[in-house]
Amino acid sequence: MSILVTGATGTLGSLITHGLASAGADVTALVRTRGKVAFPDGVTEVVGDLTDVPSIRAALASARTLFLLNAVTPDEVTQALIALNLAREAGIERIVYLSVIHADRFTNVPHFTGKHTVERMIESLGIPATILRPAYFMQNEFMVQKTIQDHGVYPMPIGAAGVAMIDARDIAEIAVAELLRRDRAPSALDTVTLDLVGPQAVTGASVAKVWSTALGREVIYAGDDVAAFEAQMAAFGPSWMAYDMRLMMAGIQTFGMQATEGTVARLEAILGHPMRTYEDFVGELTTKG
Repeated sequence: MSILVTGATGTLGSLITHGLASAGADVTALVRTRGKVAFPDGVTEVVGDLTDVPSIRAALASARTLFLLNAVTPDEVTQALIALNLAREAGIERIVYLSVIHADRFTNVPHFTGKHTVERMIESLGIPATILRPAYFMQNEFMVQKTIQDHGVYPMPIGAAGVAMIDARDIAEIAVAELLRRDRAPSALDTVTLDLVGPQAVTGASVAKVWSTALGREVIYAGDDVAAFEAQMAAFGPSWMAYDMRLMMAGIQTFGMQATEGTVARLEAILGHPMRTYEDFVGELTTKG
């Protein structure tokens, strides 16, 4: 029996797949197209789509444990509920689900409320799971690195409430630890929810200072204009996603993205090492650049 990883070719899914393989786990990677990426030894590809019931049913037939990651799409909730129902049908009692921090607070943001709906399904059906609730990924900065470096402007309107950004590598390591813990347990474990945050809360102004130090020249924060942000996003992608991201940024400005006291210490105990800082992440980017 294997650990089935959905979203296995994406940033987070590929890190998890490699981490599980390195730990000697039997891993099945759900892909839409075979051979798209090079997986390590111990990983078996299975072609499927989360909206194609026969393919997911077949993929789950040989799985004991499921990592469920749903991309931000208009049918995200449908995909997740189908996958969880089919996992329950297959008798799977070891699940790690990727949600988002404050899923219950950002009630007007479509993909937040969608993930909260899935969390409520897990709770109402008593599905044994670890619910991972990450804050804003540091790797999202890849999208704006060129703007920062070429124009000296940090354009993401994250405001001043404080966002405890987290490195996707730390998320992946925690996901791997939870998948292995559940997969290797003799029976189903109790459901737990983990807020995943970085070791410090940053703001638009403090992020600009980090980039200024790393680049050796001034970088300014572009400000809190979410309408302008939506327009920029819509120039590169679908309008529904641009609006979703606008609502998320407005929520971040209002609520921030921070966890309760003791969360970082708990996460570092799982990791076995300090969490990566935003300064470390930017230092890596600018060194490579």
